[in-house]
Amino acid sequence: MNQIKELLLQLFIMLMPYVAFNAFYRDKQISYSRGFIIIISMVCVFLSMLFSYVLVEGVFVDSRYVIMFFGLVFGGIQTGLFIFAEFVVLRVFLEGGAAQLVGIVIMLITFLLSILLSRVYRRTKYKNLTAVATGILCGSVPASALLLFHPELVSRNIFLQILLYFCMSAVGIWLLISLFAKAVSDKELSFRYAQTEKVEAISQVAASLVHEVRNPLTTVKGFLKLIYEAPLSREKVMNYIEISMEEIIRTEVILTDYLSLSKPLSENEGMTDLSIHLHSIYEVLTPFANMNNAALEVQSHTRGIWIKANGDKVKQVLLNFIKNAIEACSVNADGLVSIRLTVQNTEAVLIITDNGVGMGKEALKRLGSIYYSTKTNGTGLGLTFSYQVIHGLGGTIKVNSEPGKGTSFIITIPVHAQVTG
Repeated sequence: MNQIKELLLQLFIMLMPYVAFNAFYRDKQISYSRGFIIIISMVCVFLSMLFSYVLVEGVFVDSRYVIMFFGLVFGGIQTGLFIFAEFVVLRVFLEGGAAQLVGIVIMLITFLLSILLSRVYRRTKYKNLTAVATGILCGSVPASALLLFHPELVSRNIFLQILLYFCMSAVGIWLLISLFAKAVSDKELSFRYAQTEKVEAISQVAASLVHEVRNPLTTVKGFLKLIYEAPLSREKVMNYIEISMEEIIRTEVILTDYLSLSKPLSENEGMTDLSIHLHSIYEVLTPFANMNNAALEVQSHTRGIWIKANGDKVKQVLLNFIKNAIEACSVNADGLVSIRLTVQNTEAVLIITDNGVGMGKEALKRLGSIYYSTKTNGTGLGLTFSYQVIHGLGGTIKVNSEPGKGTSFIITIPVHAQVTG
């Protein structure tokens, strides 16, 4: 039973890079940094050796070889050198024992073997097979040393030695490498497709903007034609000019918001006004709502709702939620999307309600999951991106929906400052 506890502890330690990645890099556009791989690998090696299972004096069982291979695959040779140097120091001052030199030689052989196999892993398409084979080969080095220096221990319990050395290394390397690579791949896909969906959304909104911009231009053109062709009183001329200027200013505001929305997402994070972004997206999506037979209403009596976030990402999140709500209403002759922004205690509460097609319980459970979409031509990654951003800000998302009756998204985000007016 004690051996099982030790194995579970080592399993937890070897999976720490995967857990740390999801904690620190889930909402960042970059996958990870070499510094992160170096630090997390060295922490794991330290914990692994600190809580290693002592099989016999001078013989330790832990996940150091798993972490070594992980560091070489994702951090390169530089990370591997840091880990090897740390191991030597810890082997001398932490573990001690008469077999220090043997342990360092075993680690050196495993290190050189891991360098070769990490290069193979990066190039081959059979990554799972390579990971398992690496675990077996890395486990065979200490197992061979055990057989050479402690043959009586192996003969006494051969099954235990196979389990400890080969299974831990093979399963550990395969599990950590595959989980970490999958997490990195899913995150990159999420952000990449979120950007792709952003471009598609901008293309659709652009089509509606053409109609919206054409209306004020037609008005301005008509008034200019009247002023040019017929003698009018100065009062009428000034009235026509004033109306034309209002139409031009309104068009300019919409186009400015549209252009700011179409810029690539930046990584800068700071204090940003949620209410300003909401009204900006409202101006941009109003023409899109008109083209989809939906009315768009915004209720926000508060100004200066400051949150700590990336402004571009906030705009993208608002675009995703509101655009989806508009599209859900397109089947109705009297579609309505109602948006309400308030502040309750220290949280901004954004409620987006539509009277569209709605969703069933099964769809609600999967909403926000990667690759899941309720639209026939959607990838679902737009909402996945939005969920990641909201959760990264410390916010929450609640969804209420009924098929045929509509959907309501209740989004809360911590507020850092508020100015009413």
